[in-house]
Amino acid sequence: MRKSLLALLLLACAGLCQAQVQLREGHPENYTVVKGDTLWDISGKFLSEPWKWKEIWKQNPQIANPDLIYPGDRLSLIYVDGQPRLVVNRGESRGTIKLSPRVRTTPMAEAIPSIPLGTINSYLLSNRIVDDPATFKNAPYIVAGNAESVLSGVGDRVYARGAFDSTHLVYGIFRQGKTYTDPVTGNVLGINADDIGSGEVVAHEGDVATLILQRSTQEVRLADRLFTSEERPINSTFFPSAPDTKIDGLIIDVPRGVTQIGVFDVVTLDKGRRDGLVEGNVLAIYKTGEQVRDDVSGERIKIPDERSGLLMVFRTYEKLSYGLVLHATRSLTVLDKVRNP
Repeated sequence: MRKSLLALLLLACAGLCQAQVQLREGHPENYTVVKGDTLWDISGKFLSEPWKWKEIWKQNPQIANPDLIYPGDRLSLIYVDGQPRLVVNRGESRGTIKLSPRVRTTPMAEAIPSIPLGTINSYLLSNRIVDDPATFKNAPYIVAGNAESVLSGVGDRVYARGAFDSTHLVYGIFRQGKTYTDPVTGNVLGINADDIGSGEVVAHEGDVATLILQRSTQEVRLADRLFTSEERPINSTFFPSAPDTKIDGLIIDVPRGVTQIGVFDVVTLDKGRRDGLVEGNVLAIYKTGEQVRDDVSGERIKIPDERSGLLMVFRTYEKLSYGLVLHATRSLTVLDKVRNP
């Protein structure tokens, strides 16, 4: 009786564990990696929910430093104790190993990436969120251009006034963009600082510094603000995962100025680190239901929200985040909702 009960419990446990990962209908048993694949794409061939890829791409404890996967590698779906696992076969010279989701400190350029970063690399190094409006207001600012010019470009000499850090010679130049507020409380969440360029301090007198413009995305204007580099690592690899906390937020802006949002567009979210978001978190996007008129009752009602896509958070701030749209089944817009996938 005890053995029967134990067997039933083990079977129930195995069923619950397996329910955590749902294999995609029609998934392949084997797949050969080709150039241009990403880990996200490959996981999507096997899983209905690609962000749960860690459940089948398990670390092999017998291999201290397993390689990344490369074009030409052959992936096979196997079962270990009833649970699906992916293994990679690299032929006689390399053998068959289990894949590891661990982050490498020196990923090789030819290895298969997790997310196609070419679409957001420029954005990782440009715009930023300033959490406190006072920080923006108190930052050094452009007070004059050479020969009293109001517009300046690369190679020009400009003058800025403010409290400069003597340990920093290169400053990013930003222009105040939108001020984001909480749609419910009205509290300020942060300011979008638009990247204008950068300059190097070559002279200093009192609170006025002379800079030579090294880079510009548009003409530098009077009152543009100066900031030192953000003290944050720039990720070259993202590993998608579900958030550990409940997220119920909104897309509140499209920094690049488009009105219709599609795949690989960057969006601003009204949730950040304080809400539990971390870089790599995947969120489901829900198209906000429209207000329609009920012809029978004469009332105006809201139709249900519809799940319409997925995004991945790639940069977090205290109260806001930037996300990259990975999948969309229809055109998305500002004020569409984001929730746990």
